[in-house]
Amino acid sequence: MIHSFQILKKWWFKIIDFKKILLLMVFWSIIINLSSISVYKIRNSFLDYENTNFEVLGLNLPANLSFAGEKVPLNDFEIKENLEKEFFGNKSWKSSSLLLFNKAKKWFPLIESILAKEGVPDDFKYVAVIESHLSNVISPMGAAGFWQIMPNTAQGYGLIINNDVDERYDIEKSTIAACKHFKEGYAYFKNWTLSAAAYNVGIGGIQNALKKQNTTNYYDLLLNNETGSFIYRILAFKTLLSNPKHFGINNKLNNTATFPKFKIVRVDSSITNLHAFAKHLETNVVTLKTFNAWLVGDKLSNPEKHLYEFKIPKNKNIDLSNYFDDVFPQKNQIDTNVKVLAIDTILNVKDTLKMHLN
Repeated sequence: MIHSFQILKKWWFKIIDFKKILLLMVFWSIIINLSSISVYKIRNSFLDYENTNFEVLGLNLPANLSFAGEKVPLNDFEIKENLEKEFFGNKSWKSSSLLLFNKAKKWFPLIESILAKEGVPDDFKYVAVIESHLSNVISPMGAAGFWQIMPNTAQGYGLIINNDVDERYDIEKSTIAACKHFKEGYAYFKNWTLSAAAYNVGIGGIQNALKKQNTTNYYDLLLNNETGSFIYRILAFKTLLSNPKHFGINNKLNNTATFPKFKIVRVDSSITNLHAFAKHLETNVVTLKTFNAWLVGDKLSNPEKHLYEFKIPKNKNIDLSNYFDDVFPQKNQIDTNVKVLAIDTILNVKDTLKMHLN
């Protein structure tokens, strides 16, 4: 009897041990499942930070980064972190990259040729990308055009701004003005990276920061958020447009693209009737203002006898829609005469313009 009891007791403890084991297995199974869910959430949150747009896990920074031939020190953790914010924190790239590529294909050939002529490194074209996304926009502070130049700065570089004319919207003249600023910065700093940063905060702003922080290196500076991220953003857009595959984008810029060919009409007198002027040039007001966006009024007052150049495309069948939205991105900037083509019947308008045709 006692022996039977001992056997029963032995089996009872085995059952209890089995239950413990079973409970432990259930417990660890729950823990493992919860861990898997957490890992999945962490992985997804990592994707949200690292590369939301293209769903590629573990995308890294390019092995070599430089601006205007000046290398970026990637061995510094803080610099890498700042770069990662610009490279992988921009959630609009997937939706806007195609539009930006189309803009770059149109406007880069024109900008690149001016930069080369002015002796400014080609990488400075990306400054226009981050300033305006290659559009004639106006900032709340009053900066305007592709290069977002303030009125006083523009006039200091020789650009004309009045009720009828705003040459900040002349892409060629504004690019030349921006080049003057870049070269002034380089003449002082002997460094293109600092020159680019000075475009955002001013040469004096960078001078003061370097002096106070006792350094000569942009990457060592503590600056305001906008200026502090300025170069990093340039580098991100440079990589996007020059090496889109790094972001999983199958697109590339066409190096053989060219800007349209123009007939140049030079005028040193006032124009009181743009429609008559356009008709005289065998074009229309829409075409006239699309390629001469600096003409912001409905006339041209010119008592100072400035010599203005009008660009008239030689191809009369050119698709204006490719350029219209870039030069007139804001509806309140567009003259109603330009938005809608009107059929004018101009009777015997005597053209008294003093013109020199190229």
